[in-house]
Amino acid sequence: MKPGVLRIRVSTLLAVASLTAMAATFPSTAAEQTQSPPRPTDGPTAMARARVAADVLMSSYEPGKAWFPSSWWNSAVALQTVGDYMQRTGDRRYLGQLNNTFEKDKGVFPAGVLSGDPLLGNFTSRAIDDSEWWGLTWLQAYDLTHDPKYLNMAVTIANYVDGYWDTGTCGGGVWWDGERTYKNAITNGLWIRLTAELHNRIPGDTLWLGRSRTAWTWFQGSGMINANGLVNDGLTNACTNNGQNVWSYNQGLAIGAGLELWRATRDPQVLTSVRRLADAAVGPDALVNNGVLTETCDATDQTCDDNGKQFKGIFMRYWSDLVDTTHDRGYAAFLEQQAASIWDDDRDAAGRLGTRWSGATSDDHPNVFDWRTQASALSALIGNVPAFTPLASLAATMSPAQPVVMPAASGVTSIPIDLGSSATGFFPLLALASVDAPAGWNASPRASLVRLQPHGNAIPVSSTVALKVSVPGTATDGHHMITAKLVAPGLSFTTQADVLVAHTIDFDTGTVDENPWLFDAGGSQSNGVQNRFADGNAHFTYRLPFPADTTSAHVTLTIDAEFLVQASSDNEHWTTVLQETQPVTDGSNKADRTVDLTPYLGAGADGSKPVYLKVSDAFPNDGWGGRVYHVTANIVE
Repeated sequence: MKPGVLRIRVSTLLAVASLTAMAATFPSTAAEQTQSPPRPTDGPTAMARARVAADVLMSSYEPGKAWFPSSWWNSAVALQTVGDYMQRTGDRRYLGQLNNTFEKDKGVFPAGVLSGDPLLGNFTSRAIDDSEWWGLTWLQAYDLTHDPKYLNMAVTIANYVDGYWDTGTCGGGVWWDGERTYKNAITNGLWIRLTAELHNRIPGDTLWLGRSRTAWTWFQGSGMINANGLVNDGLTNACTNNGQNVWSYNQGLAIGAGLELWRATRDPQVLTSVRRLADAAVGPDALVNNGVLTETCDATDQTCDDNGKQFKGIFMRYWSDLVDTTHDRGYAAFLEQQAASIWDDDRDAAGRLGTRWSGATSDDHPNVFDWRTQASALSALIGNVPAFTPLASLAATMSPAQPVVMPAASGVTSIPIDLGSSATGFFPLLALASVDAPAGWNASPRASLVRLQPHGNAIPVSSTVALKVSVPGTATDGHHMITAKLVAPGLSFTTQADVLVAHTIDFDTGTVDENPWLFDAGGSQSNGVQNRFADGNAHFTYRLPFPADTTSAHVTLTIDAEFLVQASSDNEHWTTVLQETQPVTDGSNKADRTVDLTPYLGAGADGSKPVYLKVSDAFPNDGWGGRVYHVTANIVE
């Protein structure tokens, strides 16, 4: 991007500076041959969207174990994404979490604590690619903080990985695993990027540059890049392309590896190879469907596993690097298209971003929303933030974003919703907040003024307006949107709350139908096949807001494994209502179990009679906590 025109407008209410960039003219690329891109998002809005999405991601960070639950390498990628966000926007609120992970998780851990493999210390294990992901994460932390401990850790990891570079098989390449069974694209793409990044950060280095050059030359001639310029997964035992799937993260790492090596060498042939890889990725029969980056497992008759959920985000991290490096307008248009599709089609009212960026879903294979999909989609939103950080931004959220209301037979049910706002910048800001509710509903206040006084970008300031939404007893079942818009001179942002009106409770877990009832995910997991489970110290809590005229209620859970189920009327005092007394690790105790909730009917501020139902692990040491598949309730009024 070339610097554009700096415009500053100052009033008694707001002085906002915004910097725009004009793309340089370059030859068109294959990226332009996709469908027409949407109108580019303005910089302040792009920055605000990234902040909202990053905050949602970090709500899943587990400070005790200092990771994102139940996934080791995925946690490294998510933390690097958070680092990307901080570097791009200037927001520095999450530096403490990076340091927390570094200090708590750099030691030796047995298998099953943080990874399925034993961790050997210094973020290394038999999974060589996992080690490399952590090396890149700590280089990102070094770029943010300039603390040498992060650079030193990356060097330690790289020295470990170098022990698995082997010219005796296929003439070179890093082995994927400690057992030396497979040479693949991701491990070697990571190696090129890691070594080149080290060179570019260590003054006077020649060692890491030599290793990066050697690895790039080997990779280019390895056969893993097929005739169409796409990167297959790896090599056969005979050192030929194995023809396995073209995953987006393999293609993305090949692009990112070349870009970092080009920065080290300024070799035009390297950049030419990078462009060829990029154009192939968005060309015919490649990684794009109707203009949207699409993994093979994104098909509506398939489900991406926990690894595949993050592949596209890795691709977009390095595609963003490509845009910043080349300023190619076609590449930039493709990036903008991904960000727009994610925000417009793949986002729920809670700000969660799903695995299918087109928003496609199906009953048997629903679009999945979790912290992995959040981290992946966030990478596209980060790349969409201008390289010249906007001097002001305004964002809004509504909490709870997905409340559920079970109206009484007559009368009005009132629910509290908090309208939150956040801002960055250097001048006082006064925004008008306006709220719209469905016909027959009432939201108050309908309009209010929000005063914010930011002090730069490092720590966004925030404010909250307490809303009261009245739902008539005649409200029909289904989802109803409450919309709030914040407007200030030169800035605006719109957010929504999705209020579910329901007269019955009947939902599959691990699906979008579960979301309004899930009060506290508590570190639990859902693997995308309609279940939710809580291992170890994790738990999950449902809030069942029974109508004010309820006299008795029963809930039936389809549940198995080593469950502990507790009930409460206030989310503070708990009574055990179901418990598995034997260690069951094979699902053989799966059954429908019914609990009388009448003794726990509470008194909610909205006039309802809520019951909180918490599921956890009766045997927290063996990793087979309570797993729920379906929830239904019988209510007597």
